Amino acid sequence: MTKGYLVLETGEKFAGDWIGPVDEARGEVVFNTSMTGYQETITDPSYAGQILTLCYPIIGSCGMNKTNNESNKPSVSAVIISDLCDEPSHYESSSTFSEELNMINIPGLKNVDTRALVAAIRKHQTVRGKIVSEEKKGTSNEWSDKNSIDLVSHVSVKEIETYGDGAIHIVLLDFGYKKSLLQALLNKGCKVTIVPFYTSLETVNSLNPDGILISNGPGDPMDLASYLPKIKVLTETYPTLGIAMGHQLIALAYGAKTKKMSIGHRGSNYPVKELLTGKVRMTSQNHGYVVVDESIDQKEFQLLFRNVNDRSLEGMKHIDLPVFSVQFHPEANPGPNDTEYIFGEFIQQVITAGGSKYVEA
Repeated sequence: MTKGYLVLETGEKFAGDWIGPVDEARGEVVFNTSMTGYQETITDPSYAGQILTLCYPIIGSCGMNKTNNESNKPSVSAVIISDLCDEPSHYESSSTFSEELNMINIPGLKNVDTRALVAAIRKHQTVRGKIVSEEKKGTSNEWSDKNSIDLVSHVSVKEIETYGDGAIHIVLLDFGYKKSLLQALLNKGCKVTIVPFYTSLETVNSLNPDGILISNGPGDPMDLASYLPKIKVLTETYPTLGIAMGHQLIALAYGAKTKKMSIGHRGSNYPVKELLTGKVRMTSQNHGYVVVDESIDQKEFQLLFRNVNDRSLEGMKHIDLPVFSVQFHPEANPGPNDTEYIFGEFIQQVITAGGSKYVEA
């Protein structure tokens, strides 16, 4: 085995063994607490530019398959795990975890003390790191972050793509969408046109959408401030649903603020309370920034959801316009489908806004 090292900017070093290509990588070091769904997790575009630590102690037991990737080109910088199972047992398995990392060209380390690493991340909160083949290489003071626009440009589609042929046409503004988000709309009988995040208003209007979905994506939403005027016009023109970064961008477009979280929410068991009903839903989440709820104009937006653990804002609805957004992932994958109903509410909102257009003869 080839020895490798994860070196944090704070000076801590964690030894492990290389898996995947022996390519050095750097990025913000984050952790995900999900017990299942490692394939969906490492292929989530929102992890672009990050070194992802998987907390579950054994990774690879089910292997990797051809259907559960959340993106065509995984963008996580590197993966850190504890024990690796390279003899998977699952009827859909087509490759092992380490074989898949080699195929998608993502480096990683196994046999790392991930409990100690997570404790270090919690202690320092936001921490950057690099994985290197020689321990002494980690002494460099170069810890530059990638610009969020570069990250989003990397994961967004490069040209317009269309799926489905339903009567309801949704334009998905892509900041790094997950495949399951698209599938959720297709399951509702929609036609979905995915457009790059930089697509002009004129082009979006020419597609004649019935509704807009603003996707998840990586990085700091404030780095995308130049796109906020477009997002506000879209929300004033079409029924709109924002998910994860899409939620943050809608809030920013209406004058709210966002802030960096201490360690973020990354996992598939976050309890969220519906403020209108008092019900608690379990949700899948992956974000390092959050909307500052005190910055929301509550004469314009009604607060819908709040995180049970830290009471952070998890969703809001415009009082006059057919616009709402959630911080969590109702499409899950991995995770529970408690909030899948949100897509149904969005489609009903589109139908209501369209009026007689959707009334069957």
